[in-house]
Amino acid sequence: MPGHKGNAFLGCESMDITEIPGADVLHHATGIIRESEETVASLFGSGATFFSTEGSSLCIKAMLDALVQAAYGKEICPVIVAARNIHRSMVDACALLDLDIRFVKGSNPRHICTSRLTPENLHRELSVMDKRPLGVYVTSPDYLGEMQDIAGLARVCREFCVPLVVDNAHGAYLRFLEPSRHPITLGAAMCCDSAHKTLPVLTGGAYLHVAEEFVKDFAWRIPGGMALFGSTSPSYLLLQSLDLCNRYLADGYRERLKLFVARLEQCRNHMQQCGFVIRESEALKITIEAANMGVSGESLAEKLRVAGIECEYSDRDYVVLMLTPENTEEDIQRLERFADAYREKGCYTDSRQSVNREVKEKCQEGSPSPATLYMGEVTRACSIREAVFAPGEEIPVEEAVGRILGAETVSCPPAIPIAICGERITHEMVRLFQRYGISTVTVLKGSS
Repeated sequence: MPGHKGNAFLGCESMDITEIPGADVLHHATGIIRESEETVASLFGSGATFFSTEGSSLCIKAMLDALVQAAYGKEICPVIVAARNIHRSMVDACALLDLDIRFVKGSNPRHICTSRLTPENLHRELSVMDKRPLGVYVTSPDYLGEMQDIAGLARVCREFCVPLVVDNAHGAYLRFLEPSRHPITLGAAMCCDSAHKTLPVLTGGAYLHVAEEFVKDFAWRIPGGMALFGSTSPSYLLLQSLDLCNRYLADGYRERLKLFVARLEQCRNHMQQCGFVIRESEALKITIEAANMGVSGESLAEKLRVAGIECEYSDRDYVVLMLTPENTEEDIQRLERFADAYREKGCYTDSRQSVNREVKEKCQEGSPSPATLYMGEVTRACSIREAVFAPGEEIPVEEAVGRILGAETVSCPPAIPIAICGERITHEMVRLFQRYGISTVTVLKGSS
């Protein structure tokens, strides 16, 4: 294997190998893969780093598995304390490991992608728990580019002797900012980075980092967890792209990133001058508040597409653009020309003063605040595992109020569940399902 025997058909076959002598074995790495992972650890300042060829999704499962293994024999509750905007991979991991999630109240998000967990709220939540949870879990940066106070959350977690785990899928580059804003630098115990999202790595390439002080607790279990949940046939093409990225990061990337971030800030300012409402976000995103400009995000995304600009994500309210230093100056100028053209056509005036209110209200009408899902109104009828593996039936979403959600229903991107498996579906959930174009859901048979 592989069956192509290195003969070119697609063009990449000569680099597509498998576990032959000298190539090492990913989940039992002792040779060149382990050496490359150690190089990444030194670049990111972690105690240990592991490669994934199945993205951050596999890393998330392995991190939660490591939390479970480290808690064996201790007085620890099998619960993860989390902000609500978790990726479905985390819910899948909880189903497989039979864990529960305790969502922190008071996050008050403005969008399903965003759920701010403050150190004060976390401290209050951990103070009232009878037993220590397995860990605290947050997503930062989130899909709209908002970042959590990782350093503040880490201080609270240390006070309660609870590890902080971060889904940093969108933030691999954060280590190379000045100063570093990477979760490991800021005190997280473990985090995952989707290298392919912001670094020049093939899709599916990711890192799982363990902080130095937590290596003894967790690192020993990570390879086993990845082997448990992952494929026995990892892509060596992806591994080679991860390995080649080491040189890229070590050879002037920090300076290239600094220059690009400054140029991107100029672009943001230019777009704002043209009437675009730009939401504050992490350094490599441009998040446009389309609804606050009197247009829908979907229609704006289509206009961008016609202009040769493909967005990362759009919905009725937002358009998200993800850029990296691999974008050219021409790419940035194309975006600025798009903004110029919209200003010249008079599509937007000064958005801070004279938004087309009629259109804006139409974009926002019938939109329940996602905050209703985070303030205690949601009730859990059974565990996540029970709901995922119980017999279910698919029904129209408008008939789902009061029923218990079975297998999760999400759109990807952003793959953030509106309801969690085992929760009783509310009117607000139904309205959010409809808002995001979800017409059917799976509920437990006989649930009412």
